[in-house]
Amino acid sequence: MDLSIYFQPSKRFGQSRPEWLPNSLGDNTRFHTVNGMPPLEEVQVAIIGVIDDPGHAKPRGCAAAPDAIREELYRLYLPAGDLKVVDLGDIHPGHTANDTQHAVADSIAELIKRNIIPVIIGGGQGHTISQYLAYEKLERTANLVCVDGRFDLGEPGQMLSDTSYLSHIVLRQPNYLFNYSNLGFQTYLVDQPGIELMERLFFDVHRLGELRAAMADAEPVLRNADTVSVDMSSVRWADAPGTTRPGPNGFHGEEICRIMRYAGVSEKITSLGIYEMDPSRDQHGVTAQLVAQMVWCFVDGVRSRTNDLPWLDRKRFTRFRVPIKEHEQELVFYKSNVSDRWWMDIPYKAEQEARFERHHLVPCAYSDYQMACREEVPDRWWRTYQKLA
Repeated sequence: MDLSIYFQPSKRFGQSRPEWLPNSLGDNTRFHTVNGMPPLEEVQVAIIGVIDDPGHAKPRGCAAAPDAIREELYRLYLPAGDLKVVDLGDIHPGHTANDTQHAVADSIAELIKRNIIPVIIGGGQGHTISQYLAYEKLERTANLVCVDGRFDLGEPGQMLSDTSYLSHIVLRQPNYLFNYSNLGFQTYLVDQPGIELMERLFFDVHRLGELRAAMADAEPVLRNADTVSVDMSSVRWADAPGTTRPGPNGFHGEEICRIMRYAGVSEKITSLGIYEMDPSRDQHGVTAQLVAQMVWCFVDGVRSRTNDLPWLDRKRFTRFRVPIKEHEQELVFYKSNVSDRWWMDIPYKAEQEARFERHHLVPCAYSDYQMACREEVPDRWWRTYQKLA
């Protein structure tokens, strides 16, 4: 597929090349310019700007975010190691919302097929459904992780927007969403029926306060993701004033960067979107700088990947079998001999092998293994078992 049909060069960086410092990210990134698209051979990460805000007749300030983020991103120095990054430019709104959605989803799917990780910057979080549709086009079940203070289920019958995209994903048929996880929801921003729905669907949600007390708990969740969507309003106003819905509470700047590092290191993640950054509300470019540093942390994590997946080479893993009294299933754990990370093997029906082969080995923490040794079944084991059954 010719990706150039969907992209236009960035207005700020696609006309002439700024003079970036040697060894900066900008000096080592290939750009889509008026002369054409950059070559994609041996590329690991592709930056995509989205100048669109689904569900809003008058686009909000987040539609202007891509170049504000690029301004700060390409000033940063390169991570250590060899990693090739390209900037494909911007996807502009099409004649209809469906046209734009199709362009974003098609572009993401094509890059995934080429083993390139797309990083979407700018626009409204309604484009999380475009990320999901890429996996639908690939006919691949996917795990979605959203870093968000809300669940964004919306009201019944509400059109697609940044506050309702999740219900549009959950209700699609046929459905390719295997699991949804939320990192950082704030209880006073979520109604009780929404929390009960998450429990009924065996989805995986984590309160902001619980995560901030133990940030390492986010790592297994992100290791299990295929695609990640970040609402910049999940970061507190003091660290990110330039968002569409700023609030006094949320992740701190260093915490959201740590989450991005976990996402980058995860071999399973194949796309990332960072939305709802509003340059018109930003102060001294602080939010643009933070998003740039988040992208940098993700890219640095990608550079550090070790292909550490149990279903690829189990010789690199130690297996632990834990019998549980009065439980018909034996719990099986795998520990990587390379990274010391842990997975659980969840049993499922043989006839479902093709559909669930990427989801029955669930990333977990050492504490889950310790819990099993005390003859307690970990929550994440039980939730996945219910879905596979």
